[in-house]
Amino acid sequence: MGPKTRILDAAMLVFRRHGFRRSSIEQVAEAAHLTRQALYHHFESKEALFRAVIARVHETALAAEAAAISEAENAGGFADVLAAGMTARMQAMIGSFDGSPHIEELYSEHLVHGRDLYQKYAALYAERLVATIARIARKQNLVLPQGLSPAEFARLVEMAVHASKSQHPAMQPVDAFLKDMVLMVRTLCAGVAPKSQNQPANRAGIKSRSPRSKAGARP
Repeated sequence: MGPKTRILDAAMLVFRRHGFRRSSIEQVAEAAHLTRQALYHHFESKEALFRAVIARVHETALAAEAAAISEAENAGGFADVLAAGMTARMQAMIGSFDGSPHIEELYSEHLVHGRDLYQKYAALYAERLVATIARIARKQNLVLPQGLSPAEFARLVEMAVHASKSQHPAMQPVDAFLKDMVLMVRTLCAGVAPKSQNQPANRAGIKSRSPRSKAGARP
């Protein structure tokens, strides 16, 4: 294990135990069995260290989501794949700070010191979700409801996740949050249907809106 990994492991331990505000570089250095000078060689401040921890949390969540989707894709339906991916992502994020008495502070501080990171990873989550929806719909020959594009459907899925968060601050209690989130995602997916042979598809792999028939068109 390299020193940077040791530092990040120690920082996660310290932040979980003391929260962001009461943690110090000295505490992290001690937990990593390094001198303060050695730690400063890798991270210039507590804020920089916290940002690195947050980035690591998001990278772990992305990897967990991708693995869950890959596994579910082999045997699950459309809703199963999306639910598996979203659940794995959220479990990874929650698990990073779960059990800490400072969990709400850590979530709020990550928006203060890492808002750009939040925006970066939110865009990555959305991009991957759009790609997953398009791929599964095409692979399983499905039509999204109301002629929605994969990007539009992905936006609704993310809105469902945010709605679940609003009911469960800091995504707690975990079981209730995940249950509500999956229920909302599956409800959205209930409108996805198999594409009939006479339904044209656009490049995104979804049903195209039908033009007005000649009989019903104005002269």
